Amino acid sequence: MTLPNGPQTLPLLQMLHWIARPFSFMDACARKYGDIFTVPLSKNFAPVVFVSNPQALQQILSSDSKEFDAPGDTSLNQLFQPFLGEHSVITLSGDRHRRQRQLLMPPFHGERMRTYGELISNITEQIISQWKIGQPFAVRDSMQAISLRVILRAVFGLTEGPRYQQLEELLNSLLNVTSSPLSVSMLYFPILRQDLGPLSPWGRFIRQKQQIDQLLYAEIQERRDQLDSSRTDILALLMCARDQADELMTDVELRDELMTLLLAGHETTATAITWALYWIHKLPKVRDKLLQELDCLGDHPEASAILRLPYLNAVCSETLRIYPIGMLTFPRVVKSPCELIGYQLDPGTVLIGSIYLTHQREDVYPEPKQFKPERFLERQFSPYEYLPFGAGSRRCIGMAFAQFEMKIVLAKILSRFEMALADNRPVRPLRRGLVSAPSSVRLVLNGQRSESSQKPQLSSSNV
Repeated sequence: MTLPNGPQTLPLLQMLHWIARPFSFMDACARKYGDIFTVPLSKNFAPVVFVSNPQALQQILSSDSKEFDAPGDTSLNQLFQPFLGEHSVITLSGDRHRRQRQLLMPPFHGERMRTYGELISNITEQIISQWKIGQPFAVRDSMQAISLRVILRAVFGLTEGPRYQQLEELLNSLLNVTSSPLSVSMLYFPILRQDLGPLSPWGRFIRQKQQIDQLLYAEIQERRDQLDSSRTDILALLMCARDQADELMTDVELRDELMTLLLAGHETTATAITWALYWIHKLPKVRDKLLQELDCLGDHPEASAILRLPYLNAVCSETLRIYPIGMLTFPRVVKSPCELIGYQLDPGTVLIGSIYLTHQREDVYPEPKQFKPERFLERQFSPYEYLPFGAGSRRCIGMAFAQFEMKIVLAKILSRFEMALADNRPVRPLRRGLVSAPSSVRLVLNGQRSESSQKPQLSSSNV
């Protein structure tokens, strides 16, 4: 077997480039090597074949458990283990992965999920009511506050109180520990994971994680001691879920899945909404068209009406296309010798779909660097041309919830306030931890929209 060509610089230099500037790294490789290329990142990782051809992605992602496997124990997936533990749906393989996925799926079913519409709207109102007219603010900070509170209440089932406040502070701090390229290097280079005391980066991470675990296990034990069948939060539903052997999740499994839902749903959703607000206020035509659509809803719109808005959906879809928060698909491993777009691949070859490069293909998305929501009104894209949440057996479980939250928050903010970008500095995509994020987005509040066009509340019929 001959692996596809790829960059020939030292693997360590490639790893550093990948950590520091992942988008420019992928762009440079695609320009030189095309749809498929091999990257030997370091001695800690097997060479990885990056793929961005939709036909090749269809072969890979629709053949889970046949030609290709999606094991949770690859070296790349183990980057998540310090956060998530050994029982997360992300780090498990085979039957154990299928069991956890089946237990996690029901709470994210569409109808059940929509019961959280009023909660998301109310949390958004709490945060945006703190904005001051004429005072610029960092959009991402506010969106992170909204996203984290949604998770703490809708997923963890926590309300105001000491435990809630402690978890909010600790979770924010924990995620910030690995937000920069320098700190995320601790995940890629195990030698950097040295506990040199509470002031060292890894030592601080370990102690914060231990404090979070204590709070989560205390909450789980309290729930087991005081069962309440009327609760609708996702933790309550998971505690009652039984697998095919009629077994419940253990406390450790519950803890690991709660951390999985936090990691997968907090940073990603906050980033997506931040990008959307940037593009909406960067492009007046997009903003005007979206506001016109929102204004047609009338007062107190139902969540279902917001979800059906075609242009809002197109804006959200284009936001997730142009700079996807999750840059790569879940790794696949070749199970038996096969051919992929002319390359003969041996068992053990690690393949990753580059979501970013696929979304930047000129043949699928003309003028891919331009933000054009209309492209999602003019045609439908296949699941292998547009895949911001991955595909196949490892597609993001929280996809519908994330899209739902994104639309509710945007509708709430845009219907309530007149805003503008605080400056015209270019905003670039950067690495933030294991995902991507905009460099900086600041808006300034000009005032409230006229009473006739505000839609500050969701209808109570949503719950």
